[in-house]
Amino acid sequence: MRTPRIHHPDSIPLDTAISLSDDATNHVARVMRMSVGQRLDLFNGDGHFYHATIIELTKKRVAVTVQEKTLVSNESPLNIHLGQVISRGDRMDFTLQKSVELGVNTITPLFSERCGVKLTGERLQKRLQQWQKIVISACEQSGRAVVPEVRPAMELEQWCAENSEATKLNLHPRASHGINGLSLTAQRVRLLIGPEGGLSPEEIALTQTHDFVDILIGPRVLRTETAALTVISALQLRFGDLG
Repeated sequence: MRTPRIHHPDSIPLDTAISLSDDATNHVARVMRMSVGQRLDLFNGDGHFYHATIIELTKKRVAVTVQEKTLVSNESPLNIHLGQVISRGDRMDFTLQKSVELGVNTITPLFSERCGVKLTGERLQKRLQQWQKIVISACEQSGRAVVPEVRPAMELEQWCAENSEATKLNLHPRASHGINGLSLTAQRVRLLIGPEGGLSPEEIALTQTHDFVDILIGPRVLRTETAALTVISALQLRFGDLG
């Protein structure tokens, strides 16, 4: 049985008793039903696993001591920033979860002309917090010790206009080549995935204005969540660490 991996949002000192967060306490005590003396690995996003032992466990508090830390070397050499137009229902949750498992480094939720999801104010903030929790959970599952950032949601035009040295990619059914025809000047990609209804002609023209490269993923039309994961997998296979 593998050692459970638990996210801890603060610094993790060695040889010191620390209390886990409320979410982690609930997961360890109620969901996993662990007990005093069992071991777990903590991570806080700095690229290390901190090997700890439970010294106190109640329904409201879990305390551990950390004996040592090890560097985790499973980050892809390819840095991917996913700009994902927000999709309906749990499709967005699924996209974020699986993209993190596949090695995405940064995620920016986007609003576009055909987005179909209306989120503002407190509802948007709660959704962003939920998405970040999904990302953390995906790191726990996949063994990543660096936590990808879910950035504040923004308009598609604003995201496209951001300065970046990364290669900018946009799926387009009439593109002249696929990922095998790409060459990257740096190991960095900004990947734009549109909404279920696709980008409007004006938005496609906008991406071209900001030097996005149109790529074709195949002869079939993919749903937005399928498109994101297919392209990320293909990029990791071609330029990253899959395969």
